[in-house]
Amino acid sequence: MGKSFSTVLAVIVVVLGFVLAGSVFTVNETEQVMVKQFGKVEKIIREPGLNFKIPFIQDITYVDKRVLNVVTQREEVVTSDQKRLVVDSFARFQIEDPLLFFQSFGDLRLASSRVETILNSQLKQVLGSEILNKIVSGERSNLMNKIRDQVNAETEKRGISVVDVRIVRADLPQANSQKVFDRMRTQREQEAKEIRAEGAEIAQSTRARADRNRTVILAEAKRDAEIIRGDGDAEKNRIFADAFGKDKDFFAFYRSMQAYRESIANDDTTMVLSPDSEFFRYFDGNATRPDE
Repeated sequence: MGKSFSTVLAVIVVVLGFVLAGSVFTVNETEQVMVKQFGKVEKIIREPGLNFKIPFIQDITYVDKRVLNVVTQREEVVTSDQKRLVVDSFARFQIEDPLLFFQSFGDLRLASSRVETILNSQLKQVLGSEILNKIVSGERSNLMNKIRDQVNAETEKRGISVVDVRIVRADLPQANSQKVFDRMRTQREQEAKEIRAEGAEIAQSTRARADRNRTVILAEAKRDAEIIRGDGDAEKNRIFADAFGKDKDFFAFYRSMQAYRESIANDDTTMVLSPDSEFFRYFDGNATRPDE
């Protein structure tokens, strides 16, 4: 009897061990768990730690809590100004509501495929309403936020939250690249010609203005010089007149000395004059006044 009791006790311990093992589960930091009872979700556990469930009645489903990536296939987009772009993009999403997620998709592979489809659709819709320059300029960030919000409007009702959308590349198709390059080069050459023409016009205007100012300045300088020269001549004549009035003999002598200096300034000067010419009167030590 003692042996039978030990056997029954051992069986009970084993059964309790199985029951205990089936009632304890662990939730990791990267997971969230749905506890279902007869197919109905009883609760959702998002905090990490050790938890319990009713064995054989309740079962659990693990759901990833991390931010996940989905990369789209290259898509060709036609912009509002009829330019073609080949766009590479990706999205990052997180499962916010495990129940809605499983009701909508059932598994992560189908969910990723659905997010990619929605992202491609919104990408074409948003970029197709914008011009090329806006897409490739600094406004791309605003466009990505707009795409993210519109994708979220579709995925949030399915338990998924898109936290980020990025356009990795936005390139022109190879066939259009050379045409766009040629057109941009032509536009830049035209702008350069216009700038050079404007510069030549400004230079011509500046030169004409400078020449006009130079002519005015020279004319004013010549006028002022003539006025000063006239004033000087008048002052000279006045001084000569005053000097002649004060000492006629000295003035006559001074004027004769000037005439001598100017006439014999050069070494080859030759003068033919009469010895008794008035011009040489001061060479005679007995020179008399002109009026004597």
